[in-house]
Amino acid sequence: MAARAVRIGIDVGGTHTKAVAIDNETNEIVGKGSVMTTHHHESGVAAGVVAAFHKCLAEHDIQPEEVIFIAHSTTQATNALLEGDVARVGVVGISGGLIEGFLAKRQTKIPPIDLGTGKFIETDHVHVNIKDMSSEKLPAIVKGLLDSGSSVIVASKAFGVDNMHEERMVADAAERLGVPCTLASDITKLYGLTTRTRTAALNASILPKMLDTANSTERSVRGAGIDVPLMIMRGDGGVMEINEMKKRPILTMLSGPAASVIGALMYLRASNGIYFEVGGTSTNIGVIKNGRPAVDYSIIGGHRTYVNSLDVRVLGVAGGSMVRAKKGAVIDVGPRSAHIAGMGYACFTAPELLDGATLYHVQPRKNDPSDYVALRLTNGESVTITNTCAANVLGILGENDYARGNVESSRKAMALLAAEVGLSIEETARAILQKGSEKIIPVIEDLIAKYKIEREQVVLVGAGGGAGTLLTFTANAMGFKYQIPENAEVISSIGVALAMVREMVERTIPNPTAADIAALKKEAKEMAINSGAVEDSIEIYVEIDDQAQRVTAIAMGSTEVKTTDLMKNCDREEAVQIAADSIGLDKEATHLAAENGLVYVVSAQRNGKQPVRVIDKKGFVKVQRANGLVETTTLERIREVLEKLWHGASNFSSEIRINPDVYVVAGSRVMDYSGIPELAQVSGLIEAELGDWSPSDPLILVLARNEL
Repeated sequence: MAARAVRIGIDVGGTHTKAVAIDNETNEIVGKGSVMTTHHHESGVAAGVVAAFHKCLAEHDIQPEEVIFIAHSTTQATNALLEGDVARVGVVGISGGLIEGFLAKRQTKIPPIDLGTGKFIETDHVHVNIKDMSSEKLPAIVKGLLDSGSSVIVASKAFGVDNMHEERMVADAAERLGVPCTLASDITKLYGLTTRTRTAALNASILPKMLDTANSTERSVRGAGIDVPLMIMRGDGGVMEINEMKKRPILTMLSGPAASVIGALMYLRASNGIYFEVGGTSTNIGVIKNGRPAVDYSIIGGHRTYVNSLDVRVLGVAGGSMVRAKKGAVIDVGPRSAHIAGMGYACFTAPELLDGATLYHVQPRKNDPSDYVALRLTNGESVTITNTCAANVLGILGENDYARGNVESSRKAMALLAAEVGLSIEETARAILQKGSEKIIPVIEDLIAKYKIEREQVVLVGAGGGAGTLLTFTANAMGFKYQIPENAEVISSIGVALAMVREMVERTIPNPTAADIAALKKEAKEMAINSGAVEDSIEIYVEIDDQAQRVTAIAMGSTEVKTTDLMKNCDREEAVQIAADSIGLDKEATHLAAENGLVYVVSAQRNGKQPVRVIDKKGFVKVQRANGLVETTTLERIREVLEKLWHGASNFSSEIRINPDVYVVAGSRVMDYSGIPELAQVSGLIEAELGDWSPSDPLILVLARNEL
């Protein structure tokens, strides 16, 4: 019998660090391990990562040699910046002379960076003219910054994204002195010297802390006999090898919420939806659109950076949020949670302990309001009423829901609060969840508007132990469908275990040609391979922002060990059913518009539009559009057919022409050109990328109409 191949994902949460072991062949969960997150350990959260990993292996008889993939999310970067646990940064600004030198000297002189918490990153600065640089002079320049108090170095050159040679010279000098160095043009390829330098300074400031953590974790994993590469979750939803993380640790910011989204995306095959993870203290809300999580630039201390992370909104309302009340009214729910207040939930308390309990008000922490509700039990202990208690009273939790508690206990506790506010038990529970949903609904509406998600396509996808508590109530209030997956409480760890390598290259390119775009895609692909992705698994898509003159290429691919499909292959009938469910019509009202044996394109007629879904062989909805045209063609006819469909799918309903988005199905690949605005760019890029494709082999074109 062949040995198992096991993937391990570890997620660091605010309360618990959870490890999950997944069988690489079947995607079944074969082990779990959970420990309290080690915020105050001398090794920080890394100690909990290692403890959860060992517990998962030991309790489920998993042998070290069976582990073929291990990855973890980390809060270290975020915590270091929030807590001001940062190093002083010495910036070496580099440029030519004259006006370039005058501007670069000002733009690379970064003032102390406000982290938004009363803490700052202190900086020192020196400017060097390119003609004065040499390998003999640079060590003295770096040493001068060290003598000023800096312990890490940033090299930032004007137009360094075009030629990094001088930045590398500074890095070599720093390395000879044993000092960590960040190259600004290694962090981003975008112009904007001030923002690029500031982003590099943020990265450099956390290098010492992150290097200690990374080295400690790596030693422990190697000590357990695990020899496969250790991968780290990035804030944009991908993973990278630990050696890459040691250079760019800032990319791991918000990797916890990212893990949750990727878990929902891969495990649920979610394509379009509003995702939220409900924990005990906070709720993370984000977007999945067209099978990809929404990503935006991070803002730190009010400063925009060039660090990409998932666009996640964090709310102080969750399953363990405490209730604020006064005579005659429920005032609010949260942000203080039972966990932070050191109290248990009433719904998880034995019913007999609530007999004779009394209600009182409490100020959980200094500067908190003093009207939070608590219950004093007859044994002298205190518990509190939470959103989870309210959900148990209303019976909206499934039988196997992680948040399901004792209904009798919930009702006994709620009766005490109901007497105070003058409502029935059910009305009080509903008022509590209403307060919670009033904080969530505006965020969902804002994300729907920002990412232009068609309301009929919205599905609320819940994860986290408290998902059933707030998701069900909010979805019903908004009239949306919802999903709560099995193992929702460990969906983040699942996301880490199943995550793919993700690399991105951004450049400022006015009027990019097809050759420019193809070169950028090649660079992104090479970066993904360097970060551990298998070449054949890599998919690349491009976004063009004409206004900002910015071109972005994003490459995603599987690690070498991920050799099996996430799910069994789906056949034609299953694909049509998946599409029909996604469109919201009966299967009979849809039709198979095109297929090639590997990918299925399903269309329908509704309200004068033709909704289109592209389903791959694993059953993922790769493209989900409200109105589109579909046609099968060949490479030799691609320009002719593309031009015909382009005009047919363009929107002329306003004063300006709105061009369509283009997708090409070539074999098992679904090539996404939705970010490319011009017909010549799209057709040129298709021909360049399919240069090895036979002229007569079939291709499927999907053009989606865009609305204002």
